[in-house]
Amino acid sequence: MDSSIKQPAWDSELKRAVQMRQESQLEASLQLLLKLASNFPDEGIVQYQCAWAHDALGKEISAVPYYVRALSSELTNEDRRGAYLGLGSTYRAIGEYGKSKALLEEAIARFPDAREFKVFYALTLYNLGHHEESTSLLLRQLVETTQDADISQYNRALLFYADHLNEVWTDEE
Repeated sequence: MDSSIKQPAWDSELKRAVQMRQESQLEASLQLLLKLASNFPDEGIVQYQCAWAHDALGKEISAVPYYVRALSSELTNEDRRGAYLGLGSTYRAIGEYGKSKALLEEAIARFPDAREFKVFYALTLYNLGHHEESTSLLLRQLVETTQDADISQYNRALLFYADHLNEVWTDEE
């Protein structure tokens, strides 16, 4: 790395806070991130890490404004993807199902190959009472990703049923 490139003033503290979170020093990490978030409100990565720290402590409602600020700021694609998932999942966890659905739809449009959004979207659909659509989506994700031979042998049937969950067949015509 070129030593002439100056790191942002918050960089070393952010790395320390992330390390603390990874070492299960969750409250200490959060306290450091709260200071950073206050001092650097326009830094998307700082806001995202602060949101994550709240979530790690089960403080989902408190995480929301940090996720929102992160997503309205500049982020790498990887961090934006994480922030979308964090906020979409958090909205679902706090019962804001409409917001969760809208945000996860936006994330799916932006990252169409990111399966994690489809799984959390299915959970939100379930909470909204869209059980058939939710189950169908989960079945497709299972079939398209499983390496379990005992499930894979039924892929064709599972994909068929994903589109016909409420149909009943009889021997009569």
